[in-house]
Amino acid sequence: MKWLLYALGSIAILIVLLALVGAMLPKTHTATRQIRLRQTPDAVYALITAPADWRGLQGVEQLPPANGRKRWKEIDGHNQITYELIEATPPAKMVTRIADESLPFGGTWTYMISTDGNATILRVTEDGEVRNPIFRFVSRFIMGHTATLDKYLTAVGKKFGEPITIED
Repeated sequence: MKWLLYALGSIAILIVLLALVGAMLPKTHTATRQIRLRQTPDAVYALITAPADWRGLQGVEQLPPANGRKRWKEIDGHNQITYELIEATPPAKMVTRIADESLPFGGTWTYMISTDGNATILRVTEDGEVRNPIFRFVSRFIMGHTATLDKYLTAVGKKFGEPITIED
């Protein structure tokens, strides 16, 4: 019985330590990653602005516009996240924002499309905010701020059938 109390006490202390460290971390972060593709800027822009069924989501639901902005909900195995389109400048730039303030995280993603010789560069910048201190700890030390960017860019390369190298 004592070992159970020690185990529970140790877990509680660990959670408190994670929360304290997370509380000392900044709420906001910026992370940028990019890939080079053998596609045209128009093809890359068309892909990233199309319904995201190519990313392995369980669903995408179009929502009514709010404040004149296009909105949609992406459903994956863990979350249902509402996004809104902040800016669209085809085929060079798109900015989206998480529109659900009740989540423990939020922020914007800026997609920049440019060319370099025969390659099209897709550069994605996440200006993120992690409101919950425990999530902040996990985001910074366990997952890393680029995990979601890397997963997204890998899916883009896979959709185009191209091997990609993710660059900072």
